[in-house]
Amino acid sequence: MKHAYTIHGMTCMGCRSHVQAALEGVDGVSRALVDLETGEAVLEMEGHIPLETLQQAVKGAGGLYSLHPKGHKAPDPEPPASGPGTGVYYCPMQCEGDKTYDAPGDCPVCGMALVEEQRMAPAASGKWTCPMHPEVVQDGPGSCPICGMDLVPQAPDESAEEKTYRELLAKLWIAAAFTLPIFVIAMSEMLPDNPLYRLMDQRYWNGVQLLLSLPVVFYATWMFFRRAWRSLRTWNLNMFTLIGIGAGVAWTFSVFALLFPGFFPEAFKTENGNVHVYFEAATVILTLVLLGQVLEARAHSRTHAAVKELLQLAPHTAVRVQDGREETVALDQVRPGDVLRVKPGGKIPVDGRITEGETTVDESMISGEPIPVDKAPGDPVSGGTLNGNQTFLMVAEKVGSETLLARIVQLVNEAGRSRAPIQNLADRISAYFVPTVVGVSAITFAAWAIWGPQPAYVYALVNAIAVLIIACPCALGLATPMSVMVGVGKGAQSGVLIRNAEALQRMSRVSTLVVDKTGTLTEGRPAVEEVGAFNGANAAEALRLIVSVNASSEHPLAKATLAYGEARGTAPGKATGFRAVSGMGVEAEVEGRQVALGNARMMERAGAVLSPEMESRALEFQQQGKTVSYLAQAGKVLGYVVIGDPVKQDSKGAIARLQEQGVAVVMLTGDNPETAAAVAETLGLSDFKAGMLPEDKRNAVKTLQDKGQVVAMAGDGINDAPALAQADVGIAMGTGTDVAIESAGITLVKGELHGIVKARELSHAVMRNIRQNLFFALVYNTVGVPVAAGVLYPVFGLLLSPMIAALAMSFSSVSVIANALRLRTLRLTASNT
Repeated sequence: MKHAYTIHGMTCMGCRSHVQAALEGVDGVSRALVDLETGEAVLEMEGHIPLETLQQAVKGAGGLYSLHPKGHKAPDPEPPASGPGTGVYYCPMQCEGDKTYDAPGDCPVCGMALVEEQRMAPAASGKWTCPMHPEVVQDGPGSCPICGMDLVPQAPDESAEEKTYRELLAKLWIAAAFTLPIFVIAMSEMLPDNPLYRLMDQRYWNGVQLLLSLPVVFYATWMFFRRAWRSLRTWNLNMFTLIGIGAGVAWTFSVFALLFPGFFPEAFKTENGNVHVYFEAATVILTLVLLGQVLEARAHSRTHAAVKELLQLAPHTAVRVQDGREETVALDQVRPGDVLRVKPGGKIPVDGRITEGETTVDESMISGEPIPVDKAPGDPVSGGTLNGNQTFLMVAEKVGSETLLARIVQLVNEAGRSRAPIQNLADRISAYFVPTVVGVSAITFAAWAIWGPQPAYVYALVNAIAVLIIACPCALGLATPMSVMVGVGKGAQSGVLIRNAEALQRMSRVSTLVVDKTGTLTEGRPAVEEVGAFNGANAAEALRLIVSVNASSEHPLAKATLAYGEARGTAPGKATGFRAVSGMGVEAEVEGRQVALGNARMMERAGAVLSPEMESRALEFQQQGKTVSYLAQAGKVLGYVVIGDPVKQDSKGAIARLQEQGVAVVMLTGDNPETAAAVAETLGLSDFKAGMLPEDKRNAVKTLQDKGQVVAMAGDGINDAPALAQADVGIAMGTGTDVAIESAGITLVKGELHGIVKARELSHAVMRNIRQNLFFALVYNTVGVPVAAGVLYPVFGLLLSPMIAALAMSFSSVSVIANALRLRTLRLTASNT
């Protein structure tokens, strides 16, 4: 029989595995299938099993799992714990995927300190202060009543990241202060006629070591033992399991040896009859591991450098203009529709559109392109970009989390927490890593105890501890997420937004790039070049009908006709029943007459016949790369409109660069064959298809995939969304529609094809960096563990001290992070435009 149950408390695949294993261990359960997404468990039973039995089994799996009858509502979440910082917290090793926490703490799986996500937030809870008189504090901007200087935002509260670093550093100094004398006392045994033993017997010096070790073990590094205990209790074995066992065994053994020396055989004793103690090994190991944690905390901060730099772009204030008066307001007080003044050299506060004035804007911090962009009334501007030497007025359109800068920060954070498929390799290895190391440590102890030289048990204990300490699963776990985090941040600084790590990995394997034409290869800012009439109709009337039917359309071609009509004083007539026919055109009822505007297929749909003369006239323009739309009314073709859309300056160079790299480029467009052929010839493309509907584009992508190609699709419109979603990697132009951007894995902020070259270079660099990290972590553990076990002793007489093992372990993780940070210096190919 089968029964379904609801499971609460699962957050990752490790949770699912623990719960499934616990249920399969229940007598009478022949098979258990646990689904993480639905939170459901389906059990195949030989007979009825009491609910309480299953609940006890799940509870015993560790964690906060609970089993209930199917359909049971999850309990309300506990209120978030208070803590410093303004963001959410996540595990840097992504043990639980993209799960986040509301307060700082330790990861329940790997034990590492949670990292704070960098987020857009107003400065210091709205408090403002004088830079000359810090005692002056008020709730909003203004001037200092003492010196008259403009108030500035009060420094924000210390981040959780910085607070963690300072706390660890303080504990490191305490640990070092107590460990150093322990180390000196222990090493003095190597001196002939040890001068310390003239003051006190060795037994008493061992007691001094015990007293000095207490602050190290029970304060400075107690968190390691707390994490180790939790890992054993939940059976999420990790780095701290090994550290806790290794250092804990050494310290506990030493205390027992000091208090009960008679319990031990002679093999454990020195010439003086005292048992060997390892307080110095335990405290030095713990102190060096703590040093590694301090270095990791500082290095983690640098992995977020790109996001922090982006956050610094946002100004704290804006100059709002109301009724001819200017006032300085906090950025979170700006609302859509507000008129703002941006002064020369100032940062643009929010996204909007220029209403008065002309200027140049440095957008390099968002687009990655160093050349300032000319801006005039009607042009869009983005928050965080830098104004040139002219003042202008703008109207705010998007504020707060809706601005381009805020969306970039959000995408970078989400992508940095996402998992690349290559990380599955590290996860599979990590699942068996800690139990294997513990097993090797036990074998090492047994081998040295049986075959080692005297004192055999001392050698056995020291080498077994060294095996536990040198193994570093965290280096393996950090290998992928650190590279992804830094790489995604580097991409954001270069105008390439990566939605998730999977898209970044797939981009490195892309063999075919499919591109849309309008707005992707071309400017996407078409302009009407000519309006003509057929069948004795009047060109002015034809233009009026064209403007009327397009008045409700958001298509770039429609906007071009509206701008053309407005410039000529043509007012649109009343239109009802507007409908956009994807891949064909638009139709509506204008003043009681049914009007259709679009390509030849739209004319066929409207029952209007194109004469050879009409087709010949259109062909002349299409062969020049122009787009021609026909106008029909009551089944009769009345006229046409010719629209030109120039090819982007960087398109040809970007396509040539991709082709040099072995990427096949295919153009798919809904335009007619003649226009498509003209654009393809200009760009040097031999493979293109015209007259493509959205479904046709999606099917074309799928056909290429069925042939074994890894396909990237670049587009900017609603009609590209199906193909973007179908492709292995969807690439949206940042200048395109929200639907296209939401369907894509990569977004090019500036909307230029050259960004694809950057994305490809970035993906190759990140994947190379990940492989280097994985190679280092695997080789380090593969070589380090056997050396610590003593495989070199029979030939070279070399043994690895547990203290040296701790130092090596601490720096292994730091080395992985340092290698990932090299991506910050990566130079992506600049646009040649």
